[in-house]
Amino acid sequence: MLSRRNPQLNAHGELIHLLSIEGLPRPVLHHILDTAGTFLSVNDREVKKVPLLRGKSVFNLFFENSTRTRTTFEIAAKRLSADVINLDIARSSAAKGESLLDTIANLSAMHADMFVVRHGESGAPYLIAQHCAPHVHVVNAGDGRHQHPTQGLLDMYTIRHYKQDFTKLTVAIVGDIVHSRVARSDIHALTTLGVPEIRAVGPKTLVPGDLAAMGVRVCHDMKEGIAGADVIIMLRLQNERMSGAMLPSAAEFFKSYGLTQEKLALAKPDAIVMHPGPINRGVEIDSEVADGAQSVILPQVTFGIAVRMAVMSIIAGNNA
Repeated sequence: MLSRRNPQLNAHGELIHLLSIEGLPRPVLHHILDTAGTFLSVNDREVKKVPLLRGKSVFNLFFENSTRTRTTFEIAAKRLSADVINLDIARSSAAKGESLLDTIANLSAMHADMFVVRHGESGAPYLIAQHCAPHVHVVNAGDGRHQHPTQGLLDMYTIRHYKQDFTKLTVAIVGDIVHSRVARSDIHALTTLGVPEIRAVGPKTLVPGDLAAMGVRVCHDMKEGIAGADVIIMLRLQNERMSGAMLPSAAEFFKSYGLTQEKLALAKPDAIVMHPGPINRGVEIDSEVADGAQSVILPQVTFGIAVRMAVMSIIAGNNA
C-alpha cells in the first residue's frame, strides 16, 4: 500500500517519481499518454533529438537482465538529449557487497539527476526515492513481483492507439499472473482508466486469489476467458520466480492456455494481441499468432520509447 501522500507526487499533485501505477489519478495517466503521443513524431526525424533533458545525467541501474526495457530507456533518454550512464552491475562494487543505498549515494555524488532502476527485490525503487536528494528522480523499471509501471503505461498507450475508448473494452490477461509485475501494473491502469471488464485467465496455481476483490473476473478456462475480448495480453511463464512444481509441463500449459489461431477466433474479430516480451513461442503463444495480423507486439516496443520519453520529461520538469 502507498503512504497517505503518494510519494510519487509532490504537494501539487505533480509526478516527481514513477514507482507504481497504483494510486496515480486518471489525469496523471492521461497526461503521460498524451505527452507520449507528441514524441512519436521524433522517430520520423532525420535527427531524432529534442533538448528537454540536455545537461541532465540519467543512470540506468539494471540489477536484473533486460533487453526491451533497458534499451528503450537508453534510447528515450538519448532522444531527450540526456547524458546516459549504464551501470554494469556485474562489474560494479555491488558485486563486492556494496549495499544498494551506498551505491546510490556514490552515484548521487557524481551528480546524477535520474535513476532508472530494475531490481529483483520488490520496493527497491521506493527505498531509493526515500533516500536520494530532492532534485533526483526515480523511475521503476520493474521491481520483483511488484510493479512495472512504464510497461503498464506503454500497454495503455497501445490499447488507446488501436481501441480509443477504454470504457467500452473487455481485456483478458492470460498466463502467469501471480508472478507478473506487468499484470499488476496493467490491472491498476485498466481499472483507473475505466475498463468495465478485466479478466485474469490462467490455472489456479498462477492466478492470485485477491483479484476478485479488485473487480477482476477470474477465468480458469481459456476459451471462456478470451471469448468476446477486445484485447488479449499474453504473459510468459516466469520459471525463474517459481518454486516447486506449479505446472505439469510447458506442453500441457500450451495445450490449455497457449494462444493459437483457433482460440483467438473466440475473441472479437478486431481483437488485438499484446505481449510484454520476451516471447516463448510454443509455450504461451503460437508463432502464427505472434507474427499474425492481430498482433501488436512490435508496435508496443516502438510506443515504449515515446512513453518512456514522456515519463522522464514529465518528472524531470517537476520539483519535489
